[in-house]
Amino acid sequence: MTERFDPASTTRSDFPRISQSAAAACVPTAALHEAAGRIGALPSAIKPVAAKMCVAGPAFTVQSPGGDNLWLHRAIYAAKPGDVLVVHVGGSYEYGYWGEIMATAAQARGIAGLIIDGGVRDAALLEEMNFPVLSRGLCIRGTGKDFGAAGALGHSVRIGDVVIRSGDLVAGDRDGVVAIPRDLAGGVIAAAQQREAQEAEILERLRAGETTMAIYGFGK
Repeated sequence: MTERFDPASTTRSDFPRISQSAAAACVPTAALHEAAGRIGALPSAIKPVAAKMCVAGPAFTVQSPGGDNLWLHRAIYAAKPGDVLVVHVGGSYEYGYWGEIMATAAQARGIAGLIIDGGVRDAALLEEMNFPVLSRGLCIRGTGKDFGAAGALGHSVRIGDVVIRSGDLVAGDRDGVVAIPRDLAGGVIAAAQQREAQEAEILERLRAGETTMAIYGFGK
C-alpha cells in the first residue's frame, strides 16, 4: 500500500493578502504590467476559457503533481473567499485538471477564480456559470488522485519566469495574466489607473485629428 502524504505538512493558508483587489478588477492587465515596470507577465499561452472572463485578487498558490488534481481539490477548501487559485503543474500541461464540478465547489466557497499553467475542460459550462478560469488551453485527458504524491499549498510557485507568492496580486483578462508583489500592489494599481486616464485623453486627441507621431514626439 502506498504511504499517504500528509498535506498539512506543506499547507499554508494564513499569510498577508493584498487588499486592493476590488480596484484592480477594473484595471487592464497590460496597464498593471506597464505601471509595475513591465514585470509580472505570465506566459502568454495562459488565457481565459471565455473571452469576457476576468479575475483579480490575492493569489493562493498550488504546487500540483503532474497529471493529478487532488491538490486542487484540497486548495478549494484551504483557500479563503476572494482568493484566486494559482496552480503550477510541473510542466504536465496535457491534462484537464479542472472542470464544472470543481468550479461549482470553488464558487460555493467564494473562490474568485483559477489561473493554471495547464489544461482544463468543460469550457462551455464554465462560461455559463461565469466562473473565471484562465488556463494554457482545453484538454479532455483525465487526471489521477494519488494520495501519496507530494504537493504544496500556499508556498511560492514559478510560472514562466515569474515567482508568485501567496498573497500577491494576480489579475487576468483576455490579454493575459500579471502577478504583482503584494508590497507593490497599491502603488501599481494607482499608477495603472493614472495611465488609463492619460490614455483616454490621448484617444480623444487622436479622434480630434492629432497624430501619434506628434503626441509622442516621434518626429515627422
